[in-house]
Amino acid sequence: MTRTRSKRWNLAEAKAHLSELVERAARGEEIIIAHRGAPKARLVPLADDGKRALRVPGKFKGLFQTKSDFDDPLPPEVLAAFYEPL
Repeated sequence: MTRTRSKRWNLAEAKAHLSELVERAARGEEIIIAHRGAPKARLVPLADDGKRALRVPGKFKGLFQTKSDFDDPLPPEVLAAFYEPL
């Protein structure tokens, strides 16, 4: 996807034409949104790098082990540290 030259829009115009600007950005146009003449944001298309995979349940099954005492009560000195004033 190639980007075309960016165009600057003031905030009020951008609010009024947001759906159009989003479509233009999705097609590759870079949109600069300015407030009081100063650029504040850039609207660009999302990068579709194909690297984002869906999460797969159980993918890491068997790779991590929990100690048998994981759910045991904390020692008194550690528990007391949670209730000490800062």
